[in-house]
Amino acid sequence: MSTQAVFVPLPRQERHVGAFVEMLISSLLSLVASLVLSAEAITLAANPDAVFSCDISAKISCSVVGTSWQASLLGFPNAFLGLIAEPVVITIALASIAGVCFPRWFMNAAQVVYAAGLVFAYWLLYEAYFNIGALCPWCLLVTITTTMVFASMTRVNIYRNTFGLSERLHARLTRLLDLWIDQYIVILVFAVLGAMIVVKYI
Repeated sequence: MSTQAVFVPLPRQERHVGAFVEMLISSLLSLVASLVLSAEAITLAANPDAVFSCDISAKISCSVVGTSWQASLLGFPNAFLGLIAEPVVITIALASIAGVCFPRWFMNAAQVVYAAGLVFAYWLLYEAYFNIGALCPWCLLVTITTTMVFASMTRVNIYRNTFGLSERLHARLTRLLDLWIDQYIVILVFAVLGAMIVVKYI
């Protein structure tokens, strides 16, 4: 006689719904941006002189950034990576909101992969700001949403001690999270980015 496994969701107070809703919204926005950038990349491949609605000026221009070598670092448009990664994040967020608790190895792997994505996003922003000399609004949206997803994922993983931290360190970090220190850091990062954009592009 076979037994059928029954899914038992986590209690609502252990689901960190707020963090996963933030992840869901951010990843959906990033997916939209990736779709737009992917379509623009295909258009630019056919017509390098194409003009897009986000080509506001020489300094704020998707096409200027899109035709740079940095926009296809791995030999294909960077936006294709978003088409691969964001559906995974959306799935994680939706499942977690429903009460699924993924294994530690899975969440650790997701954290590492998204950390690499965060570094990549800020490298692209650095290149656009200091070398390309133009700002892509859709790329900026990806940078912002990637930051928010990374912050939310890190918050949940610390609370659940996915990283296997010592009891003392885990207690210290959770106390900081209870004070919303991570959110203040994100706000500070966005404030610095906003000031940099105003100074250079506006």
